Amino acid sequence: MIICVISRTCYTKDYSDFCSSILMITKSDLLFSLTINYPVWFVLFCFLCGAVYSSVLYYKDKRLSEFPQWLLYTTSLSRFIVVSLIAFLLLSPLIKTVTKTTEKPVIIVAQDNSESIIRNKDSAFYKKDYVEKLNKLIANLGDRYEVKTYSFGDKVSNESSFTFNEKQTDISSLFDELETRYSGRNVGAVIIASDGLYNKGSNPEYSQFDIKSPVYTIALGDTTIKKDAVIAKIEHNRFAYLGNKFPVQIIVNARQLKGNSTTLSVSKKEETLFTQKIDVNNNTFNTSVTLLLDAKETGIQRYHVKLAVLPGESNASNNEQDFFIDVRDGREKIALIANAPHPDIAALKDAVESNQNYEVETYMADNFNQPLKKYSLVILHQVNASSKAITDVKNSGIPVFYIGNPPATLPLGVNVPSSSNKTNDAEAVMTKSFPLFTISDELRNFMRNVPAVQCPFGNYKSSTSSNVLLYQKIGIVETQTALMTFNPNSDQKTGLFIGDGLWKWRLRDYAEHTNHNLFNELITKTVQYLSTKVDKSFFRVLHKNDFYENDMIEFDAEVYNASYELINEPEVELNIINSDNKKFPFTFSKTSNAYHLNAGILPVGQYKYEAKVKVGDKQYSERGEFSVSALQIENVNTIADHRLLYNLAKKHGGSMVYPNELEKLNDILEKRDDIKTVSYSEKKLTDLINLKWLFAAILGLLTLEWFIRKQNGAY
Repeated sequence: MIICVISRTCYTKDYSDFCSSILMITKSDLLFSLTINYPVWFVLFCFLCGAVYSSVLYYKDKRLSEFPQWLLYTTSLSRFIVVSLIAFLLLSPLIKTVTKTTEKPVIIVAQDNSESIIRNKDSAFYKKDYVEKLNKLIANLGDRYEVKTYSFGDKVSNESSFTFNEKQTDISSLFDELETRYSGRNVGAVIIASDGLYNKGSNPEYSQFDIKSPVYTIALGDTTIKKDAVIAKIEHNRFAYLGNKFPVQIIVNARQLKGNSTTLSVSKKEETLFTQKIDVNNNTFNTSVTLLLDAKETGIQRYHVKLAVLPGESNASNNEQDFFIDVRDGREKIALIANAPHPDIAALKDAVESNQNYEVETYMADNFNQPLKKYSLVILHQVNASSKAITDVKNSGIPVFYIGNPPATLPLGVNVPSSSNKTNDAEAVMTKSFPLFTISDELRNFMRNVPAVQCPFGNYKSSTSSNVLLYQKIGIVETQTALMTFNPNSDQKTGLFIGDGLWKWRLRDYAEHTNHNLFNELITKTVQYLSTKVDKSFFRVLHKNDFYENDMIEFDAEVYNASYELINEPEVELNIINSDNKKFPFTFSKTSNAYHLNAGILPVGQYKYEAKVKVGDKQYSERGEFSVSALQIENVNTIADHRLLYNLAKKHGGSMVYPNELEKLNDILEKRDDIKTVSYSEKKLTDLINLKWLFAAILGLLTLEWFIRKQNGAY
C-alpha cells in the first residue's frame, strides 16, 4: 500500500470554483482520493475550530483542574477530533474511487443447429467427429480467452449440445442477438460454423453487425450438386369457403435429372384429386403447376402432394408435402346502401372485399327491400333521414357504419346541426390512443397527409360513450370536433364518418405507395370491429387454427360467472384428439384472471379438442380443431453455400476454414495483435458524510468523553 498526502488545486471544466485533493491511497487496482470544493487551506480552519473549542472547554473550566493530566489530554483530544471532523464535513468532502478491472477477449462460437447440416453423405461425420473437434477447439480457446458458445436455427440458444434438428435457419437473428448482448464488450472474434443456407430472416451479408471484431466462418455441408427432384413450395390460401373452388400453386425444382419424367399428384385421404406428368428438360429445372380444388367439407382439410421418386435421387424426403385448408361455411355479407352514385361506393367496396372474409352487396336506398338478418354490417352512404332504410337499420339492431351528415333519427353518438348547408374543408388528425382496434405506424403517418374532406359546418355534440378515431383540422387549427367516431353501446354498435370524399384518400394512398394497403387497413379494421358479434358465452377457448411442427401449441381460456365477471377458480380441462382418436389430457394453468395452456410440440396432423369447466352446478364445454403442418424448408435446398460464408468472413476482416482445418483457427487468433486483454477504469464519487462508520466513530468518541467526565464528576 502506498499512502501519500497531496495538497494541490485543480480547476474544473464546468465550474468556476476549484477543488482540492488532500489525500490519495493506492492499493493494487483500487485508487482512493479525498477532494473538497474549497482551497485546501480551509482544512486549517477546521483544525483551528477543534483546537479553540477544546481549549475553551477543558483549559478554561476550573472544575476540570482536578482531572489527572493524562485524562485531561485524552478527553480534550477526543473533543478536538470530533469538532474538527464535524467542521471538515461542512466542507462537503467527496471520496473519489477509481477501480481498474481487466477483461479477457471474448471469443464467440456459434454453431448452425439446423437439419440441413446432416442432409448429406457426411451426416455421420457431423454428428460425431465434427462435434468432438469443435469441442476440442472451444476447450483450447478457453485457456486464453473467455469463450461463449451458441447454437442457432429458427432461434438462438446458448446451449452447447448440437442435435442438428431445428427446422429453419436464421443467421441474421444471430447477429442481432450478439449485437444486443456484446455491444461494448471486448469481443475478440466471432466464429460461425454453418453451411451458409438460410431460409428465415434477411440476407446475413447485408445485416448491420456493429461489433467491431473479425468474423471467421467454418464451411460445413456439401456443395456437390446431386440428382434431386423437390417440391420447393406450395402456395395456397389459409382458408376457403364451402362450395367454392380455391387455387393451389405447386413449385417443382429438379437438378441433374434432364431427360427424366415424373408425376405430380394431389390427394385427400385415399382419393386422388389431381395428377400431372412433368418432363424435366434441363439439369436446373423448375416449373409451377396451378390447379383448382373444390371445397366440399367444412373444417380443416388435409391435402397431400407427392412427386414420384426418380432413379438416382439423393433425397426422397422432399418429394412429399402436406398442406391444410380451413374450409368455412361462408363469407360474412355486408350491405352497402347509398343515396346516390358516388366515387366513395367503389372505394369502400374494393377496400372491404380486399379481406376475403367479407362479401359486399350494394343497393340504392330507394329500392332497398332486402331482409337485414343476413348481413353482419350495414354501411349507409349519405342516406336521407326519411329513407325507409334508416328505420329498418335502426329497428334491426345490426351494426351500422354511416358516412356523411348523420341523421338525428339514428343514434350514432354525434349530433350535427342541419339548419345550414355550409361545409368546411377538414383534414384528419388521428387520436394518440384509440382503444377499439390497433392502428399501424404506417397508417398513422399516412393520415397526416391525406386530402381534406368536406364536413358540415356547425357545433357538434358528441355523447360521452363515443370513441373518436379522427378529429377535424380546419386550416392550421386542430379541433376537438369528431371526423370519425365509434359508439360501442350494447344495443347496436355504430360507426360514423362525418365527411364527403373518402375516395380521395384511396387515390392518395396509391399515389404515394402504388397500392391501396393503408386505405384498405383503415376500412377493413373498421368493418371488422363493427361486424364482430359480441360473444356472451360463459366459457371461451382461444387459439390459432394452424401451427407448424416446431411451434408450441398454446391455448387461452376465459370463464365468466353469472354477473359476466372473469373468474379463474374452477379447473379447466382439455383433451387433444389426434387422427387415430387417441386422447391427450391437459389441465390449464391459472393466470391473473384467466387460463393458459402450453401443450408443447405435436406431430404433423389434424387435431380436435374438447375443453370443459364446471362453474357451480353448470357444466360448460367447447370443441374445436387445429392443424400442425410440416416445415420441410430445410429439405428443399441442401447444397451448401460456401460463397456466402466466404463473403461474410471477408466483409468482417476474417477468413473461412473447413472442418478439417479447425486447428488453424487457434493459431490465427493467437497471431492477431488486436485480440488482447483490455483494462477499464470506473470512477465513482461518494459524499464522505454518507459513510456510516464515520458517524459511528464520532458518536463513539462523544460517548467515551461523556463516560469519562461522568465517572470523574465533571457533569
